[in-house]
Amino acid sequence: MGVGVVSVEPRIAVAVVTMGTRPDEVDALLASVAKQDVAPERIVIVGNGCPLPEFAERLGLPGEVTAIEVDENLGCPGGRNVALRRLREFGDVDVVVELDDDGLLVDPDVLRTVRDLYAVEPRLGIVGFRIADENGETQRRHVPRLGAKDPLRGGEVTCFLGGGHALSMEMLAQTGDWPAEFFFAHEETDLAWRAADAGWTIRYEPQLLLQHPKTSPARHAIYYRVTARNRVWLVRRRLPLPLIPVHLAVWIALTLVRTRSVGGLRAWFGGFVEGLKASAGERRPMRWKTVWRLTRLGRPPVI
Repeated sequence: MGVGVVSVEPRIAVAVVTMGTRPDEVDALLASVAKQDVAPERIVIVGNGCPLPEFAERLGLPGEVTAIEVDENLGCPGGRNVALRRLREFGDVDVVVELDDDGLLVDPDVLRTVRDLYAVEPRLGIVGFRIADENGETQRRHVPRLGAKDPLRGGEVTCFLGGGHALSMEMLAQTGDWPAEFFFAHEETDLAWRAADAGWTIRYEPQLLLQHPKTSPARHAIYYRVTARNRVWLVRRRLPLPLIPVHLAVWIALTLVRTRSVGGLRAWFGGFVEGLKASAGERRPMRWKTVWRLTRLGRPPVI
């Protein structure tokens, strides 16, 4: 059975992208994959501009392990696309679980739960994991609902968490892969909006736990500029024309309220201008039906 046809028990792959700066964390993550009570069909590890050590024998990894080294850092979405292309070449995977290289699967039944979720829901496109630190705390920004305070409330949502999630390969064949040109920031929203517009379901499943250190996205030097640029690109690509100025006006106001750094604001507005001037890529706006669907689910695409 080829990619795009989900079997009774979907075949699972695991993909990890690393820049080589967290070797101990990658070892721990892959060891947690090896302890899963359902073994993945394949494991793909991408060295994003870095060499990779031997993993399989040293960590006792199950299934087929493929290490891919690329010459330059392609960003998170670009690196994940490398893994997806290789999985398509193999042609024997229905669902890919993508994990941050500093994450950890605490429970041994994560892959089995993912498999079972996709087995009973043919139009399930994306499953978002719950992300919590070593103390069990989930940062507010990691709860995929507006104003959500309870990270243990699951269900259908409009977005998902990049650190830990599962993607249907059939869905990706229809929607396309990650927007590699984004490099970092808002790539999950671009993919989620395309999935929703194509009629796929996005679920947040809090029982799927990825332990991840507490971090701030602003730790990245490019955070403010790229976040603003990609937001402009995102709405230029995906929103109906009347909603573009509304969305951008909302986010300008939120940025002015939230950002305390003058340098951060300067970088943000520089990225905003860059997003207006530079090509945003293919424009494929969502249908108004999708706008209404996202609104009913609690997150209209202007927020």
